[in-house]
Amino acid sequence: MTEFVLPHNLSLENKQKLSVSGVTDVDSFSESKIVLFTEDDTLIVDGDDLHIQKFDKSSGELIIDGEIYSLTYTGQSGKGSDKGFFKKIFK
Repeated sequence: MTEFVLPHNLSLENKQKLSVSGVTDVDSFSESKIVLFTEDDTLIVDGDDLHIQKFDKSSGELIIDGEIYSLTYTGQSGKGSDKGFFKKIFK
């Protein structure tokens, strides 16, 4: 049986609005940093006054607004991790 993999794309508008697809979970978030997982990697979003406007886990769509300073991939997959923020809340 073939496993469905969410496609991963980023769209940044004027350093104020970030749309990310292919998100499998959000590990942590604050007004200055959001850590999220994709199928292949972990993405860290650094900025100021960051807010998650939308997160649809079934479609993998995440929208963040605020002043975005940097996007960093760690090279470590979040796949299979049980440390996600929403997993902790909705056990």
